[in-house]
Amino acid sequence: MPSDAELPALEIPLEKLCFLIIKAREFDAKVPADDDASNPSDDKEVAVLEETPDDAVLDELTAAIDGLNDDERAEVLALVWLGRGDATADGWPALLAEARTIHDWRETPYMVGIPQLGDLLEEGMSMLGRSCDDVALGHL
Repeated sequence: MPSDAELPALEIPLEKLCFLIIKAREFDAKVPADDDASNPSDDKEVAVLEETPDDAVLDELTAAIDGLNDDERAEVLALVWLGRGDATADGWPALLAEARTIHDWRETPYMVGIPQLGDLLEEGMSMLGRSCDDVALGHL
């Protein structure tokens, strides 16, 4: 992990990254909607964990991603790649430069569709010496 003096500057505020991680994990925890016509009293109300067309968690995650500017989106994508193991922290400048040249990822559905988005973001942040530990998550 780089020392504090060597930490690369990030355009995206840490609070935004942590919010994305929280929402991505909430979304990843959902299961696809099932048409088994179960009885809510019999299934212990687990229907709230199912992904539905009117999904508040998906709406929040989508709105958060839509609210990112191009530089922030490039950083999110590069952090995902870093967290996935595509490079080490030393390779951050090259990853970020590559992310800035990609245009397909600017579509929000692409980002929402990245499996384990929250975990990959957190791992990428960790590799750059960043953490959500010091962010007041109660208001997110």
